[in-house]
Amino acid sequence: MSGRLTECFATLKENNRKALIPYITAGDSNPTITVPLMHRMVESGVDIIELGIPFSDPMADGPTIQLACERALEHHTSLHDVIDMVSEFRKTNTTTPIVLMGYLNPVEAFGYEEFAKAAKECGIDGLLTVDLPPEESTQLVDVLKKYEIDPIFLLSPTTTEERIDKIVHAGSGYLYYVSLKGVTGSSALNVDEVASNVAKINKHTTLPVGVGFGIKDAESASAVAAVSDGVIVGSAIVKIIENNPDDTDTILDQIGALLSSMREAMDK
Repeated sequence: MSGRLTECFATLKENNRKALIPYITAGDSNPTITVPLMHRMVESGVDIIELGIPFSDPMADGPTIQLACERALEHHTSLHDVIDMVSEFRKTNTTTPIVLMGYLNPVEAFGYEEFAKAAKECGIDGLLTVDLPPEESTQLVDVLKKYEIDPIFLLSPTTTEERIDKIVHAGSGYLYYVSLKGVTGSSALNVDEVASNVAKINKHTTLPVGVGFGIKDAESASAVAAVSDGVIVGSAIVKIIENNPDDTDTILDQIGALLSSMREAMDK
């Protein structure tokens, strides 16, 4: 596990707190807002940032994040640009873990070794590739681990016990449990089902389990925090950007307020 992720989860555990992990698409609604937004999210109490790599065919995402990718790609935001954004963020924040989240194609086009080296140098801590199954991940995982970057994998309500075993052995850092069947932006969250499935995952691993999909407000964040190690929120944040694409101050203030309310509710 990367040093920052290890320390982050250890500190949270010591203080009986859970990780608040927001997702934004890098370059949405334009590239100049991403780094200031990352800083504002940290000020609002987040523990880890998931930074989306814009992609032209985000098949696991619903309309909200699909549109975020489109807005970012209108500005030609590339994986190289995302790495530059992390470098800029690291000039004043060297402690908050950053996980890149996206699809395999941009990483493959960059080159595994070249990507991992650049990611290590700029301060990226983990990579979650949505469309890379553990059975086909060995080459990339080996390169990532060489550079102390955590490969992070998804689990879902339909993941079998046998497959959980494969995933937890391939991954490190933390596990991302997708709480719903469907794409990002779904909303029918069943916390009892989440609790049952997180408990099943925990029988196979000591890795922290973060839960995403369906978390949209302080109430849902608090409920999920009670049964997991981390709360991952994406579409609710990206929707604020969608509604205010040309108003940076409103984006920063509304996202900051949403995350602050989640942090407060989770810590009660």
